[in-house]
Amino acid sequence: MTTELVSQRTRGDVPFYVLAALAGMGTGLADVALNDLLFTALLVLAACMLLGLLRPRWPWRWVVVVGIFIPLAELAAYLILTVKPTRAQVYGSFLAALPGIAGAYGGSLMRGVIDNLRQGK
Repeated sequence: MTTELVSQRTRGDVPFYVLAALAGMGTGLADVALNDLLFTALLVLAACMLLGLLRPRWPWRWVVVVGIFIPLAELAAYLILTVKPTRAQVYGSFLAALPGIAGAYGGSLMRGVIDNLRQGK
């Protein structure tokens, strides 16, 4: 693989990384505002599934990008808004990334199935 091809792939993924970051920030905001771990997990699952469907190569990267913003939102709320999260909220913010694994790999698998159906396999 040439460096030019790798550079084109990397540039092609930039909008999807921005989308993942925005989804992570929105999910983190919802987590701080609503304090509902199940809803947060659902948002992470949906965002990672969409991103895994759109860019199925290396689906773990979507879990990392989306999932990192949830603890960062908890930290920002602690520092800026003086919201004092409990230990359960802090641990839950890290655990909210677990459904994202299923979503990202499920979306990637769904993309493979769709591609195979389009080819008539």
